[in-house]
Amino acid sequence: MATARCIGRLQNLYRQDVPAAVAILAQLRRAAGRTVHETPDIWGIDGLEDLARVWEEHRQAGETDPAGGEASPELLHQDVRRKRETSTQAEEDAVHVAVTLWALHQQSIRDAAMHEPGWGLGRAVRALAQGGRGTAPAADEPEAGRQETRSAPRLDDELNETLRKRFVRIGTSTSFDMLAVRLREVVQLLRTARIPLDYARLADQLCRWQNENLRADVRRAWGRDLHLSYGRQTRPGGEDENDAEDTSPLSESDGPDPGL
Repeated sequence: MATARCIGRLQNLYRQDVPAAVAILAQLRRAAGRTVHETPDIWGIDGLEDLARVWEEHRQAGETDPAGGEASPELLHQDVRRKRETSTQAEEDAVHVAVTLWALHQQSIRDAAMHEPGWGLGRAVRALAQGGRGTAPAADEPEAGRQETRSAPRLDDELNETLRKRFVRIGTSTSFDMLAVRLREVVQLLRTARIPLDYARLADQLCRWQNENLRADVRRAWGRDLHLSYGRQTRPGGEDENDAEDTSPLSESDGPDPGL
């Protein structure tokens, strides 16, 4: 929810070429692939205020806060307090990384939205590896940009091996910092090919990935998305021939966190 709110607001303004939004995205791009504590210069514009609002909405609605319970930290048992802090940090890092990666993805693209619900990571990589393109470039796009798009790897029936290995590297990441960097590399390729990504879903998966008990489920969801996306065709606008919504089955633990 927080990721969708932040990106939805900025994406709309950026595509209208509003100067303030253009400046914010420039700041966010510089933080892409880095965690919250490494980039204090973008605090307040990276979606964390939206996350705090969601937490407050849940609290007012009588729901639990991110780690459960409403007691002040100093009154909590040490283990409970540690769990609460870990949960909060995981959500903050997930939203921050997702929003900054989107800013990199959206760079210089005004005629299409690079945050698109239904475009899971596996589906986007599958489209990229098979030479697909999410949107057609604008007629006035610089020639250099068109040449860059034409140079993207293309294969008809099999995954491009280089891209497949990049996807595997994401799945085998052993730290969150490593994962963020490897996602950044793939997002840059998606931007060149103008293939969108569902950043709200990615934020939820990044949060779950930080929990070792849920990490295998996230990896499984990414792999399943890649396999089940085989044979999908995209229109010039980046939508499925039948529906823009992602219909890949999710495990119970892969359901979206309403806060993210």
